[in-house]
Amino acid sequence: MKRKIFIPFLIVSALFVSCFEDADDNLQPAATIDIQNFIYRGLNYFYLYKADTPELANDAFAGQDELNAFLDNYDSPETLFDYLKSPQDRFSNLYSDYTLIENALSGITLSNGMEFGLVYYPDGSGNVFGYVRYVLPNTDAQTQGLKRGDLFTTINGQQINENNYNDLLAPNSYTIGLATYNGTDFTSTGITATLNKTQYNENPVYKAQTLEINGEKIGYLMYNGFIRDYDAELNNAFAQFKSDGVNSLVLDLRYNGGGSVETATDLASMITGQFNGQVFYKEFWNEDRQPEYAENGVFDNSISNGNATNSLNLSKVYILTTRRTASASELVLNGLRPYIDAVQVGDTTTGKFQASFLLYDAPAPQFSRNEANPNHTYVMLPLVFKTANAAGNTNYNDGLFPQIPMQEDYFNLGQLGDANEPFLAAALNEILPRPLPVRRDFRPLKEISNSKANSPLYEKMIGEKK
Repeated sequence: MKRKIFIPFLIVSALFVSCFEDADDNLQPAATIDIQNFIYRGLNYFYLYKADTPELANDAFAGQDELNAFLDNYDSPETLFDYLKSPQDRFSNLYSDYTLIENALSGITLSNGMEFGLVYYPDGSGNVFGYVRYVLPNTDAQTQGLKRGDLFTTINGQQINENNYNDLLAPNSYTIGLATYNGTDFTSTGITATLNKTQYNENPVYKAQTLEINGEKIGYLMYNGFIRDYDAELNNAFAQFKSDGVNSLVLDLRYNGGGSVETATDLASMITGQFNGQVFYKEFWNEDRQPEYAENGVFDNSISNGNATNSLNLSKVYILTTRRTASASELVLNGLRPYIDAVQVGDTTTGKFQASFLLYDAPAPQFSRNEANPNHTYVMLPLVFKTANAAGNTNYNDGLFPQIPMQEDYFNLGQLGDANEPFLAAALNEILPRPLPVRRDFRPLKEISNSKANSPLYEKMIGEKK
């Protein structure tokens, strides 16, 4: 059965937002106890790890007065939410403004166009440098001439370190100081770039191209987020691969933190095509919800807008990963493995196999946007079900492990889509085979954060209520 994965409010979110904003002057802010009751109701009903928190048991309180007395022990919705979460839950979130996450679900965020990682200096000083992963088109970063592989060590003239990076990067405008690294020391180039964040709608299909090497046609797709609004663009990329006669594919998910479960299912169906109707993933909900809600996700032959899926019918795919590869990206890799040879090249993934959906302060079981309490804008994104592949593999808390292990050399990244870029070259060597380009020895370094870390959808996998 084809499942719709994003909540219907997205279609009319702008209308609802404007209606709520127009009425703001006539509404009284919700009391903390009202918001806390919403949090309790939602987690009691849908939370995957409900059994881990005794207070969420259906018989934990004799009545509403007793529940209110418990809720009154917490001075904010946030402290209550944190208490009710299971110790094994790394990913559930509470947001005070649902418009931010609604925009993110549509691919709209504040961005200056510089997608970056932050890495500790190799000297153990606690200092941090940034490296540019890629630059988004039509942004300040592109105008400033930034490119993949650029390094920066200062923001607004201040050295970045493990204690200040969040504060330095928080403003909507800041100036980075570029640097070089000689194997021992970082040296300022004296070049700066002032970057301004604006509302930006990011197409996650960053690069789709066909390489022809030694007569072999190989598709390369860098895909950076499972965003339903861009399913057609993803499907079009596979149409071009089919037209080009591609018979091998390298799927680059190095910086893809996840997103829509349905889009993940569609992507897996584009890579294959020969398993239509077979189980792609299984669902496991809390004990109360499992009988009614659990439904297998299956390979399908149409995308969210109803168009036919452009499928390559491959029996092998090469997937590039890093520690930042999470949730829906891992779902693709894990879901394909019982059916085809999904060769993982790179680093171990994050370890996120659970899905979430938005819960508004509205009646159960829908907790829907159009019935939401208009007196506040809190919303929850709790874990509600976990996934397993057709072979039963789940609970990969430590991530999915590569067959061809490698890590990015931040000082020798190469250019995306270039046959000599180290990660792509490693995959191409398995396909052809051909000699790998010479890679100099380097010391693996530890990343501390990245440009997506503060996104409300960071490392999230988004499902939908029935």
